[in-house]
Amino acid sequence: MSPAEVVSEAAVNGVGVLSVTDHDCALAYPQVYELCVNKGIRAVSGIEISAYDNGVKVHTLGYNVNCGNSDFKCFLKSLFEGSLRRTEDIIFKLNKSGIRIRTEEVLNLRASPSAPVHGMHVARAGAAKGYAKSAFSFYSEYLASGKCAFSTVGRPSPREAIEAVNASGGFTSLAHPGRIELGAEEKLRLISKLKDCGLCGIEGVYSAHTAKETAYYKETAKAFNLLVTGGSDTHIKGGRKEIGTPAFFIDEALAEKLGF
Repeated sequence: MSPAEVVSEAAVNGVGVLSVTDHDCALAYPQVYELCVNKGIRAVSGIEISAYDNGVKVHTLGYNVNCGNSDFKCFLKSLFEGSLRRTEDIIFKLNKSGIRIRTEEVLNLRASPSAPVHGMHVARAGAAKGYAKSAFSFYSEYLASGKCAFSTVGRPSPREAIEAVNASGGFTSLAHPGRIELGAEEKLRLISKLKDCGLCGIEGVYSAHTAKETAYYKETAKAFNLLVTGGSDTHIKGGRKEIGTPAFFIDEALAEKLGF
């Protein structure tokens, strides 16, 4: 979705505060901010960092980031360069497995040449060449953890993500904890470790969390004295997830952290 499509849907759905957290970049924020002003929506700068901890995906959300901060700009550059190295690694592994995809076929699928490359760009290229019925099935068959072309080359750790966001003046929240592939006790140990690194919140209200999971992660946040954040995780127009769902209302603690 374009920034204009995102803000338009947010306005239609009654969203009052919006943060577009693209994976590994914050390129959309200036345009999102201007569009939000025109719609009477408060815009918050954001990013979702595709971090990994010992091979486990631990996506980390950053809010109120200062995109002009020199250290943060260096971090963004490292994410971009890492994405290019990772893409080469993925394509090398795919070619070894008989999946013929060229780098330029993947790069051309990005919305902007300044944007990092993601696994779904590779997956779309693979699906377009007939190696799978859809990008999602290609990703599941070849690029997911444990599959032949899985790669974490250039991926930061959640600690590095937290430190980079905090250094920019922003704060972090653990994205969709219900999707982290760890057992309950291991997940609690991870949260404790990340809090010691400067983690500020948990995305307890999330589109794919059940009511039981939502209640559990709200309680977990309370137990660790962390903020509760919320997100729809909308990626595509007309998909199963809609901007503004599930309903999430900012409490006083989060409002203060956002500077409201």
